[in-house]
Amino acid sequence: MDQIDKDILIILQKNATIPLSELSKRVGISTTPCWNRVKKMEEQKIIHSKITVLNNHKINLPLIAFLSISISNHTQEWKNNFNTVIKKHDQIIETHRITGSSDYLLKIVSPTIEEYDKFQQILINEIECTNMITSFSQKELKKNYSLPLDYIK
Repeated sequence: MDQIDKDILIILQKNATIPLSELSKRVGISTTPCWNRVKKMEEQKIIHSKITVLNNHKINLPLIAFLSISISNHTQEWKNNFNTVIKKHDQIIETHRITGSSDYLLKIVSPTIEEYDKFQQILINEIECTNMITSFSQKELKKNYSLPLDYIK
């Protein structure tokens, strides 16, 4: 990956809908080579997808909860069920297997604490676990969808 590829990624991370003609001008190459580079990065899964980012407050999902889940038995059956559960609920917008005081961390959006509580009760019935702990975001201080590209070799 050269500097032109990095420049393409920097621009696309900020605006995935930029016209190809504008993108190619900004990186200093013609449109066909620029398109070829973008396609190659898509094929290599460097560019994973192009999305529209919504403002959760404007669509009545202001509450962000982080649900820590601890489990005692990491069987394949449990993992399969867990994956099914997290995929079927759109309120779960991120899931991470983590180290530390719990095993999994889920980021969940909700319109209210009451609605979150109803949803957590569903999860309690669907996920076998030893402990669930919820933390609520009081204020989002930083939300960045652009990854740093300094580490690309």
